[in-house]
Amino acid sequence: MPTYTEIMQIIGYKSRNSVFKLVNKLADLHYLEKDSSGRIIPGRLFHAVKILGIVEAGFPSAAEEELIDTISIDEFLISNKEATYMLKVSGDSMKDAGILPGDIVLVERGLEAKDGDIAIAKVDGEWTMKYFRKTGGKAYLEPANEKYKPIHPRESLVIAAVVRAVIRKYRC
Repeated sequence: MPTYTEIMQIIGYKSRNSVFKLVNKLADLHYLEKDSSGRIIPGRLFHAVKILGIVEAGFPSAAEEELIDTISIDEFLISNKEATYMLKVSGDSMKDAGILPGDIVLVERGLEAKDGDIAIAKVDGEWTMKYFRKTGGKAYLEPANEKYKPIHPRESLVIAAVVRAVIRKYRC
């Protein structure tokens, strides 16, 4: 995003105060935001996509196109931008959870993993993504593919992040 001075030059304003008022108005409308350092970043409506209705995934039903709302993908998927990142999936150990090779997982750091969460974990020095399980005070990792066995740490198990969403692109 451009700086205040760059906006001033682009628009042809003579004062930074005018740019400040413009940026604040766009922030009030949620097109712009300011990050923790005060820099201008796109707001939640900057990349908003229309929600045009509901589609039935069971039995077919009549549907009409109707603008229900607008939402950005970030607004829908991300609750803590600073702690969120994406990883590309390799391997098929989570296929029965609907996570396939080539998918992108959106993960959030700093969360305490609960039993049943899909976690990004470092187990005995190696990184993996599995279901986090805790029984009898002992934690282990469980794959979502019967051809793999659960992983019980010999030395250490550190949960780095919890999976919040899976993103799959069907056509390029």
